[in-house]
Amino acid sequence: MLDNIKRLTELLMDKNSNLPEEKAMLWVELLWSDYEATSAKAGYKFQGADYTENLVRQLIISYGDKLHLFIAKNSKYADLLSDPEPQ
Repeated sequence: MLDNIKRLTELLMDKNSNLPEEKAMLWVELLWSDYEATSAKAGYKFQGADYTENLVRQLIISYGDKLHLFIAKNSKYADLLSDPEPQ
């Protein structure tokens, strides 16, 4: 699965130059785990890592260039994705 995450992180960084590698990987991991958790809660059978990778890939292709704007609209992930305050 680590290879899947790395491939998707590179794709997201290509789509969105506003995201450094660490944040891009965090986005990929959040999208991945959110999809799997939501599917499990809905009672769907696990489709496998390749299926999840394809779904996350489609999300990145469709919305990857706008993900850095998401924090402003959804505070759920703001603590994870916002830049720390300089000290």
